[in-house]
Parts: sequence; structure tokens; C-alpha cells
Amino acid sequence: MTTGHRIAWFNCQAGVAGDMTMAALVDAGADTDLVASMIGGLGVDGYALMFEKVQRCGVGATWANVVVHDHRPGSPSPGLGEPGSADHIPHRPLREILALLDGAELPDRVRERARAVFVRLGEVEGAIHGVDPTDVELHEVGSLDSIVDIVGVCAALEALDVDEVRCSPVAVGHGSVRSAHGVIPNPAPATVALLTEAGVPTVGLDTTLEVSTPTGVALMTTLAAGFGAMPSISAHAVGYGAGTADTPERANVVQVVIGQAGDNHNDDDGTPVALLEANVDDVTGEVLAHAVSMLLAAGAHDAWVTPIVMKKGRPAHTVSVLCDPAAVASIRTLLASETGTLGVRMSTLRRWPQRRDETTVDVDDHTIRIKVAAHRVKVEFDDAATAADRLGLPVRVVLDRAARLAEDLLSTRGSSTSSE
Repeated sequence: MTTGHRIAWFNCQAGVAGDMTMAALVDAGADTDLVASMIGGLGVDGYALMFEKVQRCGVGATWANVVVHDHRPGSPSPGLGEPGSADHIPHRPLREILALLDGAELPDRVRERARAVFVRLGEVEGAIHGVDPTDVELHEVGSLDSIVDIVGVCAALEALDVDEVRCSPVAVGHGSVRSAHGVIPNPAPATVALLTEAGVPTVGLDTTLEVSTPTGVALMTTLAAGFGAMPSISAHAVGYGAGTADTPERANVVQVVIGQAGDNHNDDDGTPVALLEANVDDVTGEVLAHAVSMLLAAGAHDAWVTPIVMKKGRPAHTVSVLCDPAAVASIRTLLASETGTLGVRMSTLRRWPQRRDETTVDVDDHTIRIKVAAHRVKVEFDDAATAADRLGLPVRVVLDRAARLAEDLLSTRGSSTSSE
């Protein structure tokens, strides 16, 4: 078990893609069995995930290969334009992907990170195509291999116990590339929108290759707390994730450096967080409640409503949202659209999230999730309420029993560990 604040800094000055990011983390030491097990929690099949040691321009790296099986075993190989062929990429609407994540057996932090990446992609693609984000058909990014890439990256971060992601400036090429929509500019519209909304510094490369993909850029702009030079860390692992092409002029790799926060980044520093707020005096309670739910579903750390009094003595409300700095653009847009506010203000704060783990206990054959932090255990209320209803008991009784069972379980584990 690691201690302290653990940071992963990605060097994307040769570009970034989802498979390269996952491979870099594996090259840095993420347990492949653990990563594969977490991806397996999605409950989908029809793919194979392989990691291979390769060289890119003389740099040893790991290559991640996700092979998708789009046709039944024993059936003829697909022809051009048929399912399973290179030009027929299965895709899914965002709402289907979010439902898949919500129903998956994943650690909370893996689910939250992956969900935030897809929500961000949906917001960007929805704005580009002029459709509701949940109705967006994610083509390349909605294919099974891209879903595996995104969840795999979040799983690898969890396997390495990474608390914070940082990123260098991101490289882009020029010219045009082919997509499911036809020939489009390079970098792709979604890639440019993601970089622009997050204010990411970029590096232009003299290449027509799509060195940075929407999947890779979505991962960085959603998960990274900041962009720039390597932060002050005590580095203990480095990894290189290879792209498929072995270009002669530069190593086609994503580099990741893993380390503990340096002396000028201790527990007292916290991590940056954006506070977005809007005052509204003409919104019903039902709309406010729905707005809070939508903001949380979009990846906000927290959202709440505070009663206030505005000019002329009017009763009103302030809607407040905490989110990662990289998510400001999408959360701000959602806050404005859901509340109808004419303006959103922002301030930058720091937060100190406490590390927590999750376990379960059984109360009369009803499984109840428990969150465990350094100084307390917290029973998942919805689980306790469901159990109380089925058992015909007051919910406070079930909460108390579950908490005592959790404390006994943790005490037993602690005694077992100390005796080893």
C-alpha cells in the first residue's frame, strides 16, 4: 500500500492516444492482471487485450493491442464495409456507454474517472453535431476497443494508486485524416474542441499523422489537474506507451512518470478545484434538484443549492458546483443550460480529498456497501434503506448494524495484518 500523494505526469509532446496511455501505465508497473480484471467488470466480451514489448525509434516501450471480434466464431471473415471490417466501426450512443459503466463491477474511482471522460466527449461531440449529448453516436470513441482503452487507463491509474494526473503540452499534426464521417481536418474537430475548452498548451508537429486522438486528448483534458512541465515529485517509475507506427523522425511514444509529490507539494497543499456558481431567482425547486443531479452525473465533485436574498428582497438560490479545472467548460455549459442563468462566475480553490476504500457487509443476507476512510466508516444509505424496507426494520437500525459489522471486519483485518 502506498502512502502520500501520488502523481502521474504524462509527456505527450509526441502525441497521445488511449491505447498508448494505457500501455505507458502498464510499462510503468501497472499490474496487467488487475487491469484486465477491472476491464472485465464491464461484463462485455468479444475482445482480446494483449501487451507487447516493442521499440520505437530506439526507445523500449509497451504496445497495447485491443483485438475486437465483431463476427461469430466460424463465420467467414467480414468483407469491406461489413461488420468487423476496418471501415465498419461499431459505435454506441453515449447513454448506452454510461449505462454500461453504471452497471459494471468497478472500483468507484475507476467508474467516476471513466464516466467523466465519456461525458466530456459527449458534450463536445454534441456541440459539434448539434444534438443532445446523451443522444450522440460516438463512432470511433464508442467502439469496443476505445471503451476498453478508456476504462483500461482508469483501471491502470487505480492499479498504480495514482491520486493526481498532470500533463505536458499536447502535440498535434496537420493536414487531414479519415474518420467515420469522411475526410476531416487534422487535428480532428473533437480534438481541437477538447484542447481549446480546457486551455491546453499545444505543440505543432510537421506530420500528417493523427498523433493525438480524441480518446487520448479526452483522457488528458478530463483527468489532468494541470498542464505544463513535470511537477516536483520523487519519481520512482517511468513507462513508455507505443503507438502503432514506428516513425523514423521521433519516438512515437507517450511517456509517464510516476512519483510521490515533492517537498513543495505536501498534504497541506491540497489539489486545485474550480468552484462555479450561478444566482437564479426564477427557477423551481424541481428544476434545481434536476440540475444538481445532472451536474453530479456529468462528473462534478459536488453540487448544492443555497437559499439567498437578491435585490428588491427577492428570494433566490445560488447553485454551486465543484469540479476539476479541466472540466470547467463542460460543467459551466451544463450549469447554464439546466438553470437558464444569464451568467456563471468561477473561483479557484484547493481541496483535500481523503483516501477511501470500499467493502461490503451482510445484514440478514442483504449486501450493504461501506466506504472506509482513515477516521470513519460510512454506510451506503441507499443500500441500508433497501435492506430496511425488505426486512421491515427502521433504517437507523440497519445503519447501526452495518456500521458495527464493518468496524468488526476492519478490526479483524488489522489484527491479522499486525500478526503476519
